[in-house]
Amino acid sequence: MSILMVTGIEGARNCAAVLTTQLGMDVEVAEGRKAALAALKRREFGVVVVDESLAACDPAAADAIWERAGLAIPLEINFALSGAARLTREIRAALHRREREQAQARRAAAAAIETELKSTVAGLLLQSELALTGGGVPPGVAERLRTVAELAGSLRQQLSTPQKGQAQGRA
Repeated sequence: MSILMVTGIEGARNCAAVLTTQLGMDVEVAEGRKAALAALKRREFGVVVVDESLAACDPAAADAIWERAGLAIPLEINFALSGAARLTREIRAALHRREREQAQARRAAAAAIETELKSTVAGLLLQSELALTGGGVPPGVAERLRTVAELAGSLRQQLSTPQKGQAQGRA
């Protein structure tokens, strides 16, 4: 993961070097809109930091950068007032927020899939049991329906039992 800093301020390269050391991430400096858009075309970044003065003076340029940033974390910082230490804190905080959000999204997706699976398995179990209780089912078909019912029951039980990884992830 790397960082794109969009600023024309003097000392930006020194700030980038400090960020590289502090965060252990590659930092690329773009001095303006054109350089930033070119960098965003070349590769993806984990974080895009735009100088507030650029965003204030040229909102269309800032919008173009944000549109091209993709899934990068967008940050707008006043480089004239912020030192490398504050920028490091802001980026770290944004990265931690992103990690928490992604973990929450994974848990929500897993819960939705689990709910959907449980519903499907319950329907499969119910329908196979109803077919077995209805009369006129040939013996070969009845045996297959019992197997389906047993498999559905087994899957239902597995879905009802929390797994070790899931139980730890929710704690």
